[in-house]
Amino acid sequence: MAYKIAVDTGGTFTDVVVSDETGQFIIGKALTTPARVFAGVREGIMEAASQMGLPLERLLGQTATLIYGTTRATNAIVTKKTAKTAFLTTKGFADTLLLKEGGKFGPHDFSKDYPAPYVPRTHTFEILERMSSEGTPSIPFDHAEAKRTALAVKARRFEAVAVSFLWSIANPDHELAMARILDEVMPDVPYTLSHRLVPILREYRRASATAIDASLKPLMQEHLRGLESDLRAAGFTGELLVSTAAGGCNKAESLVERPIYTIGSGPAMAPVAASAFARQEALGENIIVCDTGGTTFDVGLVRDGRLTYSRDAWIGERYTGDLLGISTVDMRSIGAGGGSIAWIDRGGLMRVGPDSAGAEPGPACYGRGGELPTVSDAAAVLGYFDPDFFLGGRMKLDLAAARRVIGKIAGPLGLTLERAAYQTLSLAGEFMIRAIYDITISEGVDPRESLIVAGGGAAGLNILMIARELGCNRVLLPKAASALSAAGMQYADIVAEESASFVTLSSRCDIAGVTAMLAELTARLEDFRKAMGESGRHYRIEYFTEARYLSQVWELDTPIASAVLRDGSDVDALVEAFHRVHERVFAVRDEASPVEFVNWKARLTIDLGRKPFQNAANGAAAHPAHRDCFFGDDRPVRTAVWDASTLSAGARVAGPAIIQEPTTTVVVYPGTSAEITPAGNYILHAFGNA
Repeated sequence: MAYKIAVDTGGTFTDVVVSDETGQFIIGKALTTPARVFAGVREGIMEAASQMGLPLERLLGQTATLIYGTTRATNAIVTKKTAKTAFLTTKGFADTLLLKEGGKFGPHDFSKDYPAPYVPRTHTFEILERMSSEGTPSIPFDHAEAKRTALAVKARRFEAVAVSFLWSIANPDHELAMARILDEVMPDVPYTLSHRLVPILREYRRASATAIDASLKPLMQEHLRGLESDLRAAGFTGELLVSTAAGGCNKAESLVERPIYTIGSGPAMAPVAASAFARQEALGENIIVCDTGGTTFDVGLVRDGRLTYSRDAWIGERYTGDLLGISTVDMRSIGAGGGSIAWIDRGGLMRVGPDSAGAEPGPACYGRGGELPTVSDAAAVLGYFDPDFFLGGRMKLDLAAARRVIGKIAGPLGLTLERAAYQTLSLAGEFMIRAIYDITISEGVDPRESLIVAGGGAAGLNILMIARELGCNRVLLPKAASALSAAGMQYADIVAEESASFVTLSSRCDIAGVTAMLAELTARLEDFRKAMGESGRHYRIEYFTEARYLSQVWELDTPIASAVLRDGSDVDALVEAFHRVHERVFAVRDEASPVEFVNWKARLTIDLGRKPFQNAANGAAAHPAHRDCFFGDDRPVRTAVWDASTLSAGARVAGPAIIQEPTTTVVVYPGTSAEITPAGNYILHAFGNA
């Protein structure tokens, strides 16, 4: 039997999904171990192996593919533990990273300090050179000065170098010349060239992406190579792939060269899983993806069965954080998860998040020393958790500790413990609803016309409350919900993308130039595919342009039907495709304005082949247990508590009820219901039975 293992290391838990050739799967879960990630990975795989009755070495030895997703890059940036990076740019443009793109949510709010650039200004070096927008040297590259700069960078013991020259996308000769000098002077120091990483318009975005990527190279090279070494030592002999922010996976050696694509790679897998599960249940192709983990709540969209992409992913707050600049799956995160901390602000109002208790020490109910009230503690106080069945019985919860810390907010607010706990859960839900509105209503999507797919270990706690507020009746909560991103890796294909900037107007479109550009992008992807060998046989290449009406500021991703534009009719079809996208997002189309095509993308998808998950519910009918739970007031409600293993396909559970899975808990609130599908997934109805 050949197995496939997916591992997603989150801020609190490490999720493992093991599947076999028939689609049967097992979920393993362990606390993340930040100091040595492989310890948590090993424990999660061992937990899955024990459920299968296999020793760890045998499971790893029979595994053909292991796909790994990590938050290591994101955490390194947030905690400022990236490499000491030098930023080399065109003379006169040293403030690119400092000025960012401007913008501010509160234009009259002067209470916050001006944000620091990603690379300190003192680590920025100016190189005498200047390329014009037409690709001709306006100022020749000064080799002697560039070498002196490289020697200075070496003397100051920088660990990585980011090179982003003005208009290198029009002509990369100067960046390539700088690279040759770095190879000579600092052969062991990794560097990133902007024209290779993100050959697109917009100076700050390209510079920011280059700086972030370079700063991650030493760390991620050590991390990924170390992980592979640990896995090989533990008995793994198969192929190691790493999930990426592009919604697929890639070979570890490729990600070592472009580590920026590991940022947000875990959340990017959630829409992949959501699309697969919705397809399996034939519930439609327009999906709101909600992934509630221990640290964050991630939300994204699937439109017409396709993942949505964006170049507007920020690390930290928009405008004041740092922009990734690369094309990533559009998943947006807020600090609201099971470990989110509840607190009282100076005005006496309760807040939830963005700070999290994480895995160490974790919520107080984990019994690992946590002393701050969290969403998980609130759920424990409300009776939603069985203290003897958390993580399938592998962790016993400390209810006394949960009640003690919830008391820290209940007392000052003059509330009972139960009301304070319910308010904590409700407030976390409100923040999640705002995040959903931001990605739906603000993007021209009516949430009532979409299916919600919920995942994450904490998804079942309040997803029905959220669905009711949104007006969505149906929620699909997969059997593998607690490990949604890891499940997405099981369904993921190998994805590679190439992009280039080539500006042309629909009114005088350079058809030959566009076709040549797309042919060049295709050739690069074909080289990549051929290097994959036998696994690259089944593939497709899709094409997109980032376009806007003339004089607009921002572009919209628009699909291209073919890599070859033959004549004006193909241009007209592309313009019409842009009109439709613009109308969907902004509810308006301006057919009188020319369309400006700015950037072009080609995306290669190599089909790895996978079976739909099968975990048919065939439990022996049994009567539920009961316990008292609280649903918004001080009076306990006698609530049915179902062991998920006793529920068979077609079973319906009316609220109030609790369904206990080994790795998650589904709260079926009064007035709502749940039904079990033939594949063992849950369809939740926010307004009673459908």
